[in-house]
Amino acid sequence: MIKNNYDIKDPALAEAGKLRIEWAYREMPVIKLIRARFAKEKPLNNVRVSACLHVTTETANLVLTLKEGGANVVLCAANPLSTQDDVAAALVEYGIPVNAIKGEDEKTYYKHINTALDHKPQLTVDDGADLVTTLHSKRTELIGDIIGGTEETTTGVIRLRSLEKAGKLKYPMIAVNDAPTKYLFDNRYGTGQSTIDGITRATNVLWAGKKVVVCGYGWCGHGAALRAQGLGAQLIVTEVEPVRALEAVMDGYQVMPIVEAAKIGDIFITITGDINVIDKASLQVMKDGAILANSGHFDVEINIPALEGLTRTKRQIRPFVDEYTLKDGRRLYLLAEGRVVNLAAAEGHPATVMDMSFSNQALCLEHLVKNRGSLKIKVYPVPEEIDKQVARLKLKSLGVNIDTLTPEQKRYLTSWEQGT
Repeated sequence: MIKNNYDIKDPALAEAGKLRIEWAYREMPVIKLIRARFAKEKPLNNVRVSACLHVTTETANLVLTLKEGGANVVLCAANPLSTQDDVAAALVEYGIPVNAIKGEDEKTYYKHINTALDHKPQLTVDDGADLVTTLHSKRTELIGDIIGGTEETTTGVIRLRSLEKAGKLKYPMIAVNDAPTKYLFDNRYGTGQSTIDGITRATNVLWAGKKVVVCGYGWCGHGAALRAQGLGAQLIVTEVEPVRALEAVMDGYQVMPIVEAAKIGDIFITITGDINVIDKASLQVMKDGAILANSGHFDVEINIPALEGLTRTKRQIRPFVDEYTLKDGRRLYLLAEGRVVNLAAAEGHPATVMDMSFSNQALCLEHLVKNRGSLKIKVYPVPEEIDKQVARLKLKSLGVNIDTLTPEQKRYLTSWEQGT
């Protein structure tokens, strides 16, 4: 159903991409087990799936698993800078139509999303909800075919809950991001490590001794702060939620408003999912040489128009590093155009944590098909049995055994009679 089967940078990159996909697969034992079962049972047989995800080696192993399950999958990028072009080329050779090119402009980005929707999906898999919102706003004629969908990230879940609250959500969605086996590991350890990796690759900066400002102390912020601290940085956290701010204080970090942190920070990491977290007032007081990086999904957390309005000249000084010389002579350095620095300037999350996230994706898609027609139109959490299954399989792959409750212990936990 896709007129142009694929749109990628260079098919000649396929062999390199295949090797990298294979390397990631080594670290994805849960996906490996699910793929083996899917190959036998075909739970997604002949189901059309449109996926809008970061085109990485880990994503490749998810879509290949869905294909083994019988699905007819197409893939487009969830961010203009997150595509790994060799992976896109490899997937095309594996028979997956991919429309994604690293560095594509906004027009091409949405053209690729619409090409994925031309597939007339029955299941959607999204990371950031651009596919779903395009479907709900401009391609509504396709909604009647859809069984349900899944959403991978915090920003996307925020958008979906807003859509649901407005009474405009048109089919069931599962918030994969909210599963404990996703956010406790992917968000915390995956985003934490990959964010530091992306900034390091882009700048070759020494973290030890730097004052690092982490804007947002959700699970992703937890991870970034933890990893920066581990490299010897001095951490400052900015927050709007009092409980999270208190937690950051108890974790040993300084907590202050962003306009105060802006005066002393060396490296700034936005990771909130909100807009204009670093705004004009903060940019006006930053030190000469401050580095700005965003690890949130969209390029709105750093107010780039405000930065440009303060700027006299701009130049690219390194790959993924733009130097803004302000009218007063200060220089600020914006990484990866303010987009997801961990995917734009590095490789994204390690496969080990994406193994759990994408296992949730695969099993939730199976759940949607099994319960086709019986689910209300709302945003659902990942079913508890799926989350626990992923955790059990991951522990097994790590060679870790745990205890189980005895019958006596189970009775005690479900009774009220026995006390002091």
